[in-house]
Amino acid sequence: MCCFCNVNRRKFLSLTTTGIATAGISLKSPFFSAEKEEWDPDKPPVKTGRNLTVQPVLIYNIFDRIPKRSWRPWGGLHDEDDVAEEMNRISEELKQMLKNSDFPLKILPLVKVKTAEEASKVRDSEYDVMLVYPAITRNVGVLDACVSENRNNLIFVRHKSGPVYQWYEIVHCRFLRRGGKGYNLNSYRYPGGMDIYDVVVDDHNEVLWRLRALYGVKNFIGRRIVTLGPAGGWGFASAPEVAREKFKLDIQEVSYKELEQRIKTARKDKNLVAVAEKQTEKYLALPHTTLKTDKQFVINAFILYGIIKDFMREYDSKAFTIRGCMSTVIPIAETTACLPLSLINDEGYLAFCESDFNVIPSGILLHYISGKPVFLNDPTFPHDGVVTAAHCTAPRRMDGNNYAPAKVMTHYESDYGATPKVELAKGETLTMICPDSIQERWIGFKGTVESSPFYDICRSQYDVKIDGDWEKLLEDMRGFHWMMALGDYTRETGYAVKKIGLEWLNTSKL
Repeated sequence: MCCFCNVNRRKFLSLTTTGIATAGISLKSPFFSAEKEEWDPDKPPVKTGRNLTVQPVLIYNIFDRIPKRSWRPWGGLHDEDDVAEEMNRISEELKQMLKNSDFPLKILPLVKVKTAEEASKVRDSEYDVMLVYPAITRNVGVLDACVSENRNNLIFVRHKSGPVYQWYEIVHCRFLRRGGKGYNLNSYRYPGGMDIYDVVVDDHNEVLWRLRALYGVKNFIGRRIVTLGPAGGWGFASAPEVAREKFKLDIQEVSYKELEQRIKTARKDKNLVAVAEKQTEKYLALPHTTLKTDKQFVINAFILYGIIKDFMREYDSKAFTIRGCMSTVIPIAETTACLPLSLINDEGYLAFCESDFNVIPSGILLHYISGKPVFLNDPTFPHDGVVTAAHCTAPRRMDGNNYAPAKVMTHYESDYGATPKVELAKGETLTMICPDSIQERWIGFKGTVESSPFYDICRSQYDVKIDGDWEKLLEDMRGFHWMMALGDYTRETGYAVKKIGLEWLNTSKL
């Protein structure tokens, strides 16, 4: 299980990447097995994330009448029949929430507790997120006992969706804040790292988007990524070390020499070359695909694709990045890495150019939150509410399913190789993350695609209409590369970013 701390503690517990040792990994096969790894455009994208497991808990007590005095607190559960009905209501709502989820989610059976001892036993069991329904209890200690410092915790209270909960009234002043000896009622105490954004009233859809964010965090922290060539950071050489320290990223480096040896071996294998040729024909036969470069560059790209997939398989990694794309790799591969990286993203994995660990962490997190391929891009100077985002490695399945139209062209700066110029429809909603280099504060915004122009810049290029305060974005930009996904995930990303101990500024809300 991946455990992580919540906002306001700003540090993580020791994490162990499941089932993977960081040393002594053997590269067994000399080149990729085309039969085992054949590219298939008809396969749906894979989901590489681990399930997020939720433990729901109902807190309640039944109170006996005491003549001529106040004997019961607020709340609509008055007897065991009410409790049984509420247990059934919660269970049905959780079933519907699970049905609505499009990410791997597991919900454990609902448990009811009355005492702190009962609550602590559930707290210490196996799960990722505790979802507490504090219906009625005078003892705040029971609610405290549910909350783990080492997990994430959510609270659900009822106003109109069922019998009103006592803690709809007092969750703020008696749990998030607390008076009395040793406490100041005016100050938050952040139990288990919780704050006001971890409390939901009535709506399980509000629970679901928070779980989506926490699913992203679970599958981000400790993620293994293979880098061809040394790990780097654009303008900030310490970026890989920061990523290792703050996010426990397991970065495994493969040498250019190893790549060169494998490419030489693969080119001598007539069967592998024949498979690459067949894959090229399949790719070029996709609807709305136009070839504007030499077909041999595409064939060479599929050979490189197979070798990259081999590295990923041997290191048991779902993520890959490549450095020296425009210099070292081109002479070795006799093509560019742009198309192979695009293909791998379309399959549901993660693949980035430039090995820039200033931005790669944001890409991993956004991928698992959105469930879609992400696009590492070069931003331009925001002006008049518009920014251009461009690069040569855009995925074609950016909506998570369908192949967008593309022209297969040369890589712009080298005028060589095979690069997809991916066209996006005008009006597509997108999320953009602008991370800083030292991983302290990320900026995000929602935007829409205005056009897919054809400037003399990287081939996949989008003029993006910025939703919100574009001048504030301009003032606060840090780092260099940005990360993009289709759809509006600014809410989930902001919630997740705070959970990993960073500050978040959503300029679309200003």
